[in-house]
Amino acid sequence: MHVENVEINGFKIDKFNQYDLEPGATQGKCPVCSHNRQPKNQSAKCASYDWGRGIGTCHNCNSTFQLHTYQRRGERSKEYSAPETVSPPVGEKAAAWFEARGISISTLVDMQVSEGIEFMPQTGKEENTIQFNYFMGGQLVNIKYRDGRKHFKLFKGAEKVFYNIDNTIGYDDIVIVEGEMDALALWEAGIKYVVSVPNGATLNNNNLDYLDNCIDYFLDKKRIIIAVDNDGPGDMLRQELVRRLGAEACFIVEWGDVKDANEYLLAQGKDALKRVVLDAKPVPLENVVTMRQIEGEVIDFVENGFKPGYQIGLDNFDDIFSTYTGQFITVTGIPSSGKSDFVDQMAVGYNMKYGWKIAYASPENVPTYLHAHKIMRKLWEGMPDKSEVHSEKWKSIVSNVNDNYFWIDMERYSLESVLKKGAELVKRKGIKCLVIDPFNKVRDIDSHTDDVNKYTMEYLTKIEMFCKKYDVLVIVVAHPTKMYKTQSGEMEEPTMYNIKGGGEWYDASYHGLLVHRDYDRKLVKVKVLKVKFQNLGENGAECWFSWDYASGLYVPHIEQTFVGEKMPWE
Repeated sequence: MHVENVEINGFKIDKFNQYDLEPGATQGKCPVCSHNRQPKNQSAKCASYDWGRGIGTCHNCNSTFQLHTYQRRGERSKEYSAPETVSPPVGEKAAAWFEARGISISTLVDMQVSEGIEFMPQTGKEENTIQFNYFMGGQLVNIKYRDGRKHFKLFKGAEKVFYNIDNTIGYDDIVIVEGEMDALALWEAGIKYVVSVPNGATLNNNNLDYLDNCIDYFLDKKRIIIAVDNDGPGDMLRQELVRRLGAEACFIVEWGDVKDANEYLLAQGKDALKRVVLDAKPVPLENVVTMRQIEGEVIDFVENGFKPGYQIGLDNFDDIFSTYTGQFITVTGIPSSGKSDFVDQMAVGYNMKYGWKIAYASPENVPTYLHAHKIMRKLWEGMPDKSEVHSEKWKSIVSNVNDNYFWIDMERYSLESVLKKGAELVKRKGIKCLVIDPFNKVRDIDSHTDDVNKYTMEYLTKIEMFCKKYDVLVIVVAHPTKMYKTQSGEMEEPTMYNIKGGGEWYDASYHGLLVHRDYDRKLVKVKVLKVKFQNLGENGAECWFSWDYASGLYVPHIEQTFVGEKMPWE
């Protein structure tokens, strides 16, 4: 029976009631299993029919099936070539090969997998091939050929569509996998609303022209479950599918230690495969946080209070300041005050206490080998003598610096290039701290405003976004504008308002530190100019250090540590 202009979920029915079931009945026989049951049970009403959705469900074999076939939805964007016929079903040898991979004969029949001779350009001759037949609207539109050496090709000039796209109509969900074998594995597990991309995934740009041709099949889905391969190309494909289909509709399958659905089927079985797919987790919405996502943090806060901030291992400084990752610190001070060297002390401290890896974008700290030598001295706790080069201590420290400190070296620094390289270092090396020293030598070349305040806010906003996205601490060294001496002849202490860009630095920064040298007393003061959260420190708190020339280490000067404007003896 052909039904004209009758639609289900926007798809016109091609063949109504394809299994000749009792029209309008809500229960009846299952076209999948009833004919294989014991004679006395063959007439049992084991299946439910939902004629509104066009889906049947069997309570005996736990399978689902479409009550109708459907015409194609969406017009072709251009004319394509198309294969004319389907080759014969697979033979015994090919069937045994599939069986070894967990795929039964019944699944091969359902998915119309065939076998035949085809010319393969990779070998330059005709080969016996397994053939995955692509249907859309009931029409054969493409064929994927696979030979015994795992060479692939699609039918020349044919339309690219998702494999098994017709069998997704009427279902609320759709599952996307990366290969036909994975689609067969999910069919084997009872998930028939599965599609495979026709041309796999790459680490470069993935051309999703097949999605353009099939987008109408996704419009009514409540869940789009992405179950692509657990590798680099799969990650890239997943990201692009989420971008195209929308994070709000997408759910992600985590394969654990295996690569894909077929491997999961072999390792865990049908039931486990079905369960892991149906338990797919929603993609977190960008810039949206739900209670479930942060419930663990809320519980930790209720039970333990504020989470301690990260410290650098110098008691007097740790008493007045700490920080979290996902934030940035502005460090200022007049020239030759030691601010860059103190930032190095902070970096070494974070590495020694927490194993953080550090990246530097430091145009003024050149040549790089001298900066590396400064880091070595702090770890050496002295000045290495030439006689100690290649000693075991030397080798150990060189290995430490090599594994934990990285210098971004560019002919022309820009904020965009530094943050891009920083993101790469997060992925490849796992850095937790990025130092930009100084900010005025790492320009935001994408900014086109002449307003220094607006430029500063845009600059710091980009840094903040980087911090949050990669959970990294960024330390920005910023020189103040020209400072003047007081009436007593002492150099004024700069604040964050003295940095070019003014109040934007104070407003936007999570934290601010001043490093200021007292030449007469040969001491260095570090003052907290701003701390965003009270549990991490105290505004106006100060601590004092002497500086060891040989090692470059800051040594706490405890008796001159004080808080705010009062000395301990006052």
